[in-house]
Amino acid sequence: MIASRRRRMPRRITQLLVGVFLYGIGIAFLVRSALGAAPWDVLTQGLTRHVPLTFGIVTTIVSGIVLLLWIPIRQKPGAGTVVNALLVGPSADVGFLFIPVGEQLWQQALLFSIGLLVLSAATGLYIGADFGPGPRDGLMTGLHVRLRRPIWLVRTCLEVTVVLIGWALGGVVGIGTLLFALLVGPLCQFFLRVFAVPPASETRAAPRSGPVSVQG
Repeated sequence: MIASRRRRMPRRITQLLVGVFLYGIGIAFLVRSALGAAPWDVLTQGLTRHVPLTFGIVTTIVSGIVLLLWIPIRQKPGAGTVVNALLVGPSADVGFLFIPVGEQLWQQALLFSIGLLVLSAATGLYIGADFGPGPRDGLMTGLHVRLRRPIWLVRTCLEVTVVLIGWALGGVVGIGTLLFALLVGPLCQFFLRVFAVPPASETRAAPRSGPVSVQG
């Protein structure tokens, strides 16, 4: 089993790094669509209007603050958590260098669609690598455990809060924000089925057919 796990390590590391990089690129596509960013990115957009920092740097700072919130709820970060916190922001800044702002509606719709698909596939890649959740997902699951409240309720409360704060600070909320909330969960679940690295005990078994739970 140990030897099998070691053989899968290159794949897992590659998935983690590619997934985290593409996650930032997906964010850049969504923001450039100007149809409304994802909830946490609305907050980042709002903050960038008040500090002389790039979107990526603010994303990294927010990730660090979120990780500090893990301490009182006794969440333990994995290697993937740290990589996510450090690299998603810079990869988003890379995306902004070559992704234009959508000016016409068809361009905005195209950018949004690409961003949603890329971000969902990236989520499947890095979560499927099984190195730990991202900072925001870990906060959600940790609060779910500590507060003993349904995970959908915890997620909704968190995302509504950050959207309202981000909107008040000048972040862009629009139809894209709503579409993201509705579509990202099913898409992430699909891509996790595609990219999940099976446990060592299942390497010779048939693929799992049961339901898979994913935090979008």
